[in-house]
Amino acid sequence: MQQSTMSGLTAVVLGLFGAYAGAWYLGMVDGNFALLLLLATVVTGVYWVAEKWRFKPQRERAAQQLAEQHGQRMEELKRQGITKFDTEGIEPARQKLLAQPWWLDWTAGLFPVILVVFVLRSFLFEPFKIPSGSMIPTLLVGDLILVNKFHYGVRLPVINKKIIANHEPQRGDVMVFRYPPQPSLDYIKRVVGVPGDEVAYLNKRLTVNGQPVPHVARPDFFDADTMRYSKQFQEQLGGKTFGVLNDDGRPAFIPGATEFPFHDQCRYSAEGVVCKVPDGQYFMMGDNRDNSLDSRYWGFVPEANIVGKAFFVWMNFGNFKRIGSFE
Repeated sequence: MQQSTMSGLTAVVLGLFGAYAGAWYLGMVDGNFALLLLLATVVTGVYWVAEKWRFKPQRERAAQQLAEQHGQRMEELKRQGITKFDTEGIEPARQKLLAQPWWLDWTAGLFPVILVVFVLRSFLFEPFKIPSGSMIPTLLVGDLILVNKFHYGVRLPVINKKIIANHEPQRGDVMVFRYPPQPSLDYIKRVVGVPGDEVAYLNKRLTVNGQPVPHVARPDFFDADTMRYSKQFQEQLGGKTFGVLNDDGRPAFIPGATEFPFHDQCRYSAEGVVCKVPDGQYFMMGDNRDNSLDSRYWGFVPEANIVGKAFFVWMNFGNFKRIGSFE
């Protein structure tokens, strides 16, 4: 009875996980992988504890009882003068009793792997795939990157609450964060303004606290995906050197800026935008300046939305030369 009950319960649990994953894949729900991984760790952990302290000892006792009963039968047969009996013994039956049922293979058996993935992804390093061209030329579409989850402090999974402080975000960092208008989405941009900074992006030139960011022309950048050339420049910010792109066909003013918290800290004009970064907030921009929806459009990134610091391209299946660190 216990076996059939646990088998049915496990089938329901795994079915719920599968249904959630399927609905996420089909776009029927906004998926939350961190939550899914946490639940999988908890559920498989419960099965692992139950296996270690309840189910496995039960199977071992049953196998021991079978061995004792078999020994008693052999002794009885010997007393009756019967010396020939099955040489195969009870080993096949004993191994069958000791074997894990399928519902423990798919739960307790997977717990160590899921736990390792959970710890690595939640507290150390998380992989991301670059889905758009907003960070070209630093990051290309299809780059698979690693994000350092502890560089800005250790945070609790799912709720993202910081429990151990570490470094503060610096100008020039490439940072992954929860998109403020829709926190279920992760975005990646460059930090150009930290709390207290005045950031100005006027006539496609970046100025921080009244100091123009060094801006040196480089050869035009050719985007193989769009088959277009863009003006390329090299900038230096926060001790980091990186490339940025400008599209001469795009205007300097910021079209379609939305209402957002601390909107009154920004002044929009035909030349662009000037913003005073509030406490606990960060101003983010993409390196592909005229093809990036960033803080110029939807506002500041709260400290609570920080996910981690991007630092390494570990794979690009279309271009292996992309592998390596970046600024």
